[in-house]
Amino acid sequence: MNGVGEDQIVYEIGIAVLVPKKNLKEENEGYDCVEVLVKEFRNVGLVVERVLGLSDEFIKLGAPLETLGKAAAKLQMKKPTHIGIDLQFEWEEVEAFVWQSDGSLFSWCERFECYRYLINETVNKKNSDLTLRFDGKEIQWKAGESLLQRLELEGIVKQVFPLHDETKRKMLLRSWALNCWNFTNQPIDEIYAYFGTKIAVYFAFLGMYTRWMIFPAAFGVILQLIDFGPLQLLVLPSFFISVVLWAVLFFQFWKRKNSALSARWHLNFSVSMELIKDLGIDKTKEKEAFQRYEWFGYLKRFRNDAFVILSIICLQLPFELAYAHLYEVIESDIMKFGLTAIYLLAIQYFTKIGGKVSIRLIKYENNENTEHRADSLVYKVFGLYFMQTYIGIFYHALLHRNFMTLRQVLIQRLILSEVLENLLKNSLPYLKYSYKKYRAVRNKKKCEKGSTGKIQFTSRVEKEYLKPTYSASICEELEDGLFDDFLELALQFGMIMMFACAFPLAFAFSALNNVAEIKTDALKLLAMLKRPVPRAAATIGAWLNIFQFLILMSICTNSALLVWLYDQEGKWKIEPGLAAILVMEHVLLLIKFGFSRFVPEEPAWVRANRMKNATQAQDMCSKQLLKRFLGEKGQLVD
Repeated sequence: MNGVGEDQIVYEIGIAVLVPKKNLKEENEGYDCVEVLVKEFRNVGLVVERVLGLSDEFIKLGAPLETLGKAAAKLQMKKPTHIGIDLQFEWEEVEAFVWQSDGSLFSWCERFECYRYLINETVNKKNSDLTLRFDGKEIQWKAGESLLQRLELEGIVKQVFPLHDETKRKMLLRSWALNCWNFTNQPIDEIYAYFGTKIAVYFAFLGMYTRWMIFPAAFGVILQLIDFGPLQLLVLPSFFISVVLWAVLFFQFWKRKNSALSARWHLNFSVSMELIKDLGIDKTKEKEAFQRYEWFGYLKRFRNDAFVILSIICLQLPFELAYAHLYEVIESDIMKFGLTAIYLLAIQYFTKIGGKVSIRLIKYENNENTEHRADSLVYKVFGLYFMQTYIGIFYHALLHRNFMTLRQVLIQRLILSEVLENLLKNSLPYLKYSYKKYRAVRNKKKCEKGSTGKIQFTSRVEKEYLKPTYSASICEELEDGLFDDFLELALQFGMIMMFACAFPLAFAFSALNNVAEIKTDALKLLAMLKRPVPRAAATIGAWLNIFQFLILMSICTNSALLVWLYDQEGKWKIEPGLAAILVMEHVLLLIKFGFSRFVPEEPAWVRANRMKNATQAQDMCSKQLLKRFLGEKGQLVD
């Protein structure tokens, strides 16, 4: 169900609604709520197929292209046209709109929005309430109420979830997840067509980040294998400078790639009108309302951020410093292992509490939409993880100046923790899926005690229902599973950048880990999890600012490491070597802020197309205004 053309009526990829099995003898006596739901789905133009599973009944939904087109028109969805303007979609003018690169009219994000609109259109349009039945239970369907939402509240509909398209899924498995020859080159356009914008942008970023890491990884391996002797004090600053320049250039070129992908996918950057609708159109009060809304929003966010920062300093910082100090003074390896186990259990509890507090604070902020709320959550939760991940390393590096212990900690965090985390992250979904299948088969055997045959799953939709969802560990409402993936990537980036001079080989380990991350994440999304709900974020959002912050931190921390490596006696005299490090730090900070002026964030062809579209839109509007003016003038003359 990809909307390839008008001849293909039924789409195979859609929304599946899980419905418990019912007692048919009782349901024939009155209105069967499941039968009514199916009838309502068909009334709005959906194609319905009912499937009976081991313990539940499933409803698979599809839609002809015309049904999706009319739903998009009712949603007032804006789509790009061939003249370069984003206009409100009209089914009667379908030929005027640009189709997707895979031959479909609507992207997966747009189709999902249409499906969500259609399944919630199952509204009781009568003036009176209707009494439905399910397993002998009466259900009141109120006038104007959505039947799907009513059945969800009653627990009859357990879950609504997108279905995998088996043909496209197997194609992506072969060309992407199981393709061992291309480590970083990915079919980004196919990923975008199948998963939506946000997941495609993540994998585009991860692939480009891994390819660019080849240079610092090779440099780090050379530093690790070759003993430069007295030249070490010159080689390490050179490595540090090259790594900072690499990071600055990478993010500038990522912005260019991101804008190119947005242009290629015809993403709509229309300004949200929610705020304007809420504030009204009174021109005399519009400016004051916008200013009040803006400044109150800033003050609320500042208040919440200050609360989170003070909580981290007062509650989490002493705990982290106590752990780092005990780890330093304890000599027994067994005691250190036990201390680390207790620390990991306690810090997970602290992080969950911090995440819940952050979510509560976000509800009282004037964020314009879901993506702004998600960005606010990212900043707050990253502060918790930043303290958790780096405070112990800062303790060893800045206070004790123990480079051997610092290197051991980095090796432990980078190699052991990343490997174990990847194993845990990718094995848990499979274990959950296997357990749910085992429990479903066991329950079926209990219901059919006399049966001796082997019980198997025959429907694909039931297998997908049993798979875990792609959700975040902090807040499923605001963020999907990409929150955890980006968080892991940001913490890794901070680790290898901020302590690059202490452990140059970390770049090579991270590059290998990222190659494995691409394949395991792809396999997890395609084989172990439900198809994720698409999200329309066209950039990496708040994570870009976090990466930029980590670059600034790396300049300061590596300069401090070089100072202590040069001034091992701690005399703090401004000698030529120390002065050169201080000058280098200021020069790198200037380069960091000045490089954005030299490398444009938008490729020339994207800028040219944007200007061309703007000119065409201006010309068309001018002609329409001129025709309207001439028509009004002719009426006045008559």
